[in-house]
Amino acid sequence: MVLTDDQRALQETARRFARERLLPDYQKREKLGVLDRELISEMGSLGLLGVDLPEELGGLGVDAVTTGLIAEELAYGDFNISAVPVGISLNAAILIRHARPEVVQEWVPRMTRGDAIVAICLTEPRGGSDASNLQLKARRDGEHFVINGEKTSITFADRADAYLIFARTGRADEGAKGVTAFFIPGDTPGISRTHFDDVGSAIIGRGSVFFDDVRVPLSHMLGDEGKGFTQVMQGFDYSRALIGLQCCGAAQASLDEAWAYSKEREAFGRPIGQFQGVSFPLAEGESQIAAVRQLCYHALALRDAGQPHTSEAAMCKWMGPRNAFDVIHQCLLTFGHYGWSKDLPHQQRMRDVMGLEIGDGTAQVMKLIIARQRIGRAAVQYLS
Repeated sequence: MVLTDDQRALQETARRFARERLLPDYQKREKLGVLDRELISEMGSLGLLGVDLPEELGGLGVDAVTTGLIAEELAYGDFNISAVPVGISLNAAILIRHARPEVVQEWVPRMTRGDAIVAICLTEPRGGSDASNLQLKARRDGEHFVINGEKTSITFADRADAYLIFARTGRADEGAKGVTAFFIPGDTPGISRTHFDDVGSAIIGRGSVFFDDVRVPLSHMLGDEGKGFTQVMQGFDYSRALIGLQCCGAAQASLDEAWAYSKEREAFGRPIGQFQGVSFPLAEGESQIAAVRQLCYHALALRDAGQPHTSEAAMCKWMGPRNAFDVIHQCLLTFGHYGWSKDLPHQQRMRDVMGLEIGDGTAQVMKLIIARQRIGRAAVQYLS
C-alpha cells in the first residue's frame, strides 16, 4: 500500500503519540482502571479523533484507509485508548446520517474535541448475537418516547456522556422492522449504570445501562420510526475493519518487543533468535498479522470506492482478534518464565484483544454473514 504525503504525516503523528504518550503507561492505566479524559482531549487537540468526519464538525475529512492507519498506530500504544476514535468514527457518522441538525451540531464537535464519549447500546440480557430480538421498549407519549428496560455488555457503560440506543417501538413479531434508534444524553433522568469486573479492557469499562421511564423527545429519534435497526447497522461494516486494525496494532507491539528480546537474550552461548524454534513462530506471527492488516485496508479501500465490503469487514472482525490473540500468546512464550509475569504487557494485550472475540459480533456471527453473502440468507438458515 503506497501512502500519500498527507497520510504519512498523520500516521507519524499518531505513531509518535502512541509510542511517547500511550505505550509507557499502558499497564499503569489498567491498574488505575480509569479512562484518562485529559489524554482523550489531547488526542482531540492533535486531530486524532473523528479524522474521517467533515471539517466543519471538527474532523479532517479524510478517507477510511487513513482512519485505519491512525487506529492501528494508536492501538500499538494502548489497545483500549484506540477504541475511543473507532467509536467516534462509528457513532458520529450515525448521528450525521440520521440525527437532527441541532443534535449533530452540539454533539459531534464535542466528540472530535475529546469532550464527549458516546456508547452504542444494542446487546440485551436475552441476547447479543440475535440483535433484532430486542426487548427494550419505547412507548410514544405525545412529543416524547418513554423508554424502559436494560442494555447490557455495553462498552463505556459508566464512562459515556451519551447513549445511542436501539429500542422496540413496534410489535415483538416484527423483528428488526419494529426497532427504532434514539440518541440520549447521559444526564437524562431515569438512566442508571453498572460496571462489570472484566478480564480485560478495564479502563474503557463494560456494564449495564438501565432505563426507567426515560423520556426522550422526538427530536432525538435517529432515522425513521421502526427502521432504526436496518438504517443504523449499516455503519458496522466500517467499524469491523477498524477493529481488525486495532488488533493488528496490539499484536505488532508484542512482536516488536519479542524480536528485540530474541536478539538480547542468550541461551547455549548465543542469542535465542538464532534458534529456529524461537524465530520461526515469530516469523509466522508477522505473516499472519501482515495478512490480516492487508485484508483490513482492502475492506476500507472498498468502502472508500463505494463498493460492497460486508464480507470483507466480517472477515476482518473475526480474523483480527483471533490471530492477534494467538500471536501475542506466542510473544509471551518467547519471553519464557519472564513472560508469565504481569511486569510485561503481553498478558494484558492478550486479555484486551480477547474481548473483541465476543464484542461487536462473535466469530460465528461474522462467518454467518460471510456465508450469507456467498449463498444467500435462506440457504444459510437452512444449513444452520
